[in-house]
Amino acid sequence: MKRYFLTGLLIWVPLAITTWVLSLIVNTMDQSLLLLPTAIHPHTLFGFNIPGAGVILTLAIILLTGLVTTNFIGQKLVIWWERLLARIPFVNSVYNSVKQVSDTLFSSTGQAFRKALLIQYPHEGAWTIAFLTGKPGGDVLNHLKGDYVSVYVPTTPNPTSGFFLILQKKDVIELEMSVDEALKYIISMGVVAPPARPKRPFIAPNNQLS
Repeated sequence: MKRYFLTGLLIWVPLAITTWVLSLIVNTMDQSLLLLPTAIHPHTLFGFNIPGAGVILTLAIILLTGLVTTNFIGQKLVIWWERLLARIPFVNSVYNSVKQVSDTLFSSTGQAFRKALLIQYPHEGAWTIAFLTGKPGGDVLNHLKGDYVSVYVPTTPNPTSGFFLILQKKDVIELEMSVDEALKYIISMGVVAPPARPKRPFIAPNNQLS
């Protein structure tokens, strides 16, 4: 009986969590319908709500915003908007912090979260998976001798929380593993392992990261 119960849990728990997450995302995006005049709300036009209509509207707004801000006039509007926010106390600091992080993460030329790494943490002899986020900067560089990299160590099973570490490049090993595979490996607590790949010829760790 216990075995059957656990088997049932393995089927229903992932499905329930996936449904809950998707429902949360859809319901959040549906709030964008509040931007529309009441006269053209789906409920007004059809007499009932259409779940997911806000998803289409949200994606359309994001796409349109990207399209508008890529031209000269759009870029000027963005600059004007950022200057306006810079005059608002507290809002300025929050906006700039979030913008710096998002620019780093979503930049097509950036290397943040593009590489999965193997590092020793929390002590020598214990290994875990981390993600490359860049290189140290600012006054930190004045206190470091040698070549260092910045890494993010996610926690299990919630990878959105974790630790920021600065490590010597020679102590970091780049993995033949995609970021998606590494995240699955972490979230599953090591149960869902990535497919095995042919072992590469040994390269000294300090030469593995560009």
